[in-house]
Amino acid sequence: MNRDTVIKVENVSKQYRLGQVGSGTLSHDLKRWWAVTRGKEDPFLKVGVKNDRTQKVKSDYAWALKDINFHIEQGDTLGIIGKNGAGKSTLLKLLSRVTSPTLGQIKIKGRIASLLEVGTGFHPELTGRENIYLNGAILGMTKKEISSKFDEIVAFAGVELYIDTPVKRYSSGMYVRLAFGVAAHLEPEILIVDEVLAVGDAEFQKKCLGKMGDVASHGRTIIFVSHNMQAVQSLCKTTLYLKAGEVVEIGRTDKVINNYLRREVKNQMSISWNDENEAPGNDTLTLMSAEIVPKVAKESDVMTVASETDMKFRFILRKPMSLNLSLHLNTPTGLCIFNVSTASVPLGIGEHESILKIPANLLNDDIYTIRLLFVKDSSSIVYAAEELLTFEVADIPREGNWFGKWEGAVRPQLDFSLK
Repeated sequence: MNRDTVIKVENVSKQYRLGQVGSGTLSHDLKRWWAVTRGKEDPFLKVGVKNDRTQKVKSDYAWALKDINFHIEQGDTLGIIGKNGAGKSTLLKLLSRVTSPTLGQIKIKGRIASLLEVGTGFHPELTGRENIYLNGAILGMTKKEISSKFDEIVAFAGVELYIDTPVKRYSSGMYVRLAFGVAAHLEPEILIVDEVLAVGDAEFQKKCLGKMGDVASHGRTIIFVSHNMQAVQSLCKTTLYLKAGEVVEIGRTDKVINNYLRREVKNQMSISWNDENEAPGNDTLTLMSAEIVPKVAKESDVMTVASETDMKFRFILRKPMSLNLSLHLNTPTGLCIFNVSTASVPLGIGEHESILKIPANLLNDDIYTIRLLFVKDSSSIVYAAEELLTFEVADIPREGNWFGKWEGAVRPQLDFSLK
């Protein structure tokens, strides 16, 4: 491991036994003992299935991680992404030394502070104050060093009133605020943060991301796992994409996230319900259908940046009111491309339809999701349909007029002349 490398993961695999929790049957333990005694490889390392939760398996063992290799330099910010069950949390537990790999080795240089789940490293019977000193001591800090950071930690977490209360009485939000404050402020060389930040509110998440950015700017290393692609994009220079316990790709964050979304996000360009009782909505309004209709030559043609597109929505209103629709077009990372609204129109009881026309050469090649709000009197939301539809806009290279991926959220054709 060279001087600047702080974490090196070499051929790491982690195997778990499926079914009943335990170390294994007596016969398995005896076979393992006999193999080790003779200097042979553990026979059960050769069995096991890929960690694919969608498939029924016949083996007693599964590989949560398989042949993981990467290294992290000092001051790097590494994001780890993947669907649930991909092995992200298992990898963090290995890096945090909560558990050990079945195969391979992990070399780490420096103090690690980990925030893997709500209350990590906290003793529920101890107060917030006592837990701050306990965590600092575990990190190898002196009482004087911890005391110098104490007020900063408490102010960041916003738990001054409860600092001498046992943490078992804290809400999950208070727990995670204090835990993150301790982990980020006690100056570890390596900070590991799991999706636990999702427990906090939007303001606190923004505060945490800012603090992690500050930690990284001081030359410390951060490993960050999140399903929030926008957070990963803003914080991490490099990203690791895991799928079924194996590394699919590691590289520049924007490129890896784009490839991840294209592989994992499924297009859903239309949805409808025949039965009002099964359709989404409430006592006031029921959404009956939503459809994206690109104007293409053949139905089998893909939607491209040059496609004019209609977005159609059909709904039933059960009370007369002035209503407007507000459509948010987002990327899967959470970035809002635009928000457009209809005028507020007095509508009677019954079925109504709305159509949004998207002109050609407006959207860039990307994946998009639709959030649709039904708003009464332009002020109160009657119903919100989150991630209603998902669709991909493709780019078709044209000879002499294509230079790879165009930058920008949109790519309109504007009157831009040169003489």
